[in-house]
Amino acid sequence: MNKIIILVMIMAGSLAAQVKGDVEVPYISYEIKMGEGFDAIQANCLMCHSFGYVINQGPQSKDFWAKKTKKMITHFKMPMTEDSKDFETVVNYLFTYYGNGKLK
Repeated sequence: MNKIIILVMIMAGSLAAQVKGDVEVPYISYEIKMGEGFDAIQANCLMCHSFGYVINQGPQSKDFWAKKTKKMITHFKMPMTEDSKDFETVVNYLFTYYGNGKLK
């Protein structure tokens, strides 16, 4: 019983916590390379995550970008199919602007 009371007190205490002054959230701008296919990126990728997710992958092969795009479709319900025009457009954009020049 004492553990429950202590837990409730800790939880209630955190609700009353206040910060004096303004809180500044850092802004990180990502260099987005505009080019052919960016509209498909904007419509299918940026609706769920920032462009930082792409940049944080580092330069990768075309095979990597294809697998990553398939993963987004399968596991995260990206609104496209693997046989759609947008799929190839997204993979080609990512490889062209954020690729390492290798197919595999």
